[in-house]
Amino acid sequence: MASELSRLLSAFRARKLVVVGDLVADHYISGQTDRVSREAPVLVVRHESSEVTLGGAANAAANARALGAEVTAVGVLGRDEMGEAVRQRFAERGIRLVAVDAPFTETKTRILAGGLNTSRQQMLRLDRGNTLPLPAGVSARLRQVVEEAAHGADALLVSDYGGGVVGDATRATLRHLASSGTLVSVDSRYALGALTGFRAAKPNEPELAALTGLPVEDDRALARAATAALSLLDGQVLLVTRGRRGMALLERGGEVQLLPAHGSRAAVDVTGAGDTVMAAFTLGLAAGGTPRAAAELANVAGALVVLKPGTAPVTADELASELGGR
Repeated sequence: MASELSRLLSAFRARKLVVVGDLVADHYISGQTDRVSREAPVLVVRHESSEVTLGGAANAAANARALGAEVTAVGVLGRDEMGEAVRQRFAERGIRLVAVDAPFTETKTRILAGGLNTSRQQMLRLDRGNTLPLPAGVSARLRQVVEEAAHGADALLVSDYGGGVVGDATRATLRHLASSGTLVSVDSRYALGALTGFRAAKPNEPELAALTGLPVEDDRALARAATAALSLLDGQVLLVTRGRRGMALLERGGEVQLLPAHGSRAAVDVTGAGDTVMAAFTLGLAAGGTPRAAAELANVAGALVVLKPGTAPVTADELASELGGR
């Protein structure tokens, strides 16, 4: 199996992937704290450094690029400081960006702090994001750029974080592309039930339970929920991520296959792990792998990314090295 997965991984370099979704700036502010404020019962953090990394659909794009694919990211970005930082990160990674202008950039600001001799911990997260449907003009432009970007692509990865990019207009365009034979895989934090008619979907256990209204507390219950979800989504393949319990894979007409979590090392940070899994799984399918082989690759990639702090991709070399040691 390891040699088969290695061959599949090497095929990623010949694949063109379009990532459609909510492009997020992950903004980290790090500092030191040694006292409590006299103004309120809160810690005072003295700023030491700041960093912007790619989050949301942008993280999925970064992971696909790190795995060797040629990647185009489609979404909306503001002409603000965070938007310019995201554009710069895409350029540094060689990711083609097709962004429609928006009033501001979706941003998650995390404040991490610790004492002089202690490790930093996340104290607070401040989200700045869109809670309303995108303006009609922006939605129309998005529909156009998705169609244009899809020409010549091997697959489309949809990463919906609820920021409005994957609205009615975008979904209609994606369904048209899927009906024409384009491989489309979907991942949605809050509205997976609206993404019907696509080849593959990747919920986690809470998302699966929310979609079906069924419990997922054990393997048997999860199998029932997965079967119901695949029917509701009118899809061909369902990959359910289960944290420390690994993954569950279901193909239309088949039985649920359970994949135990890869490795035994404890997770450091699960931020963005779903994006890594989705990128590896979609590329595995786009490269001609079976759903099982694609899921096996995604399982290993997911195990590697949680060993990294913050939002970070897994590279093709890291994945190849891990496969060589199996």
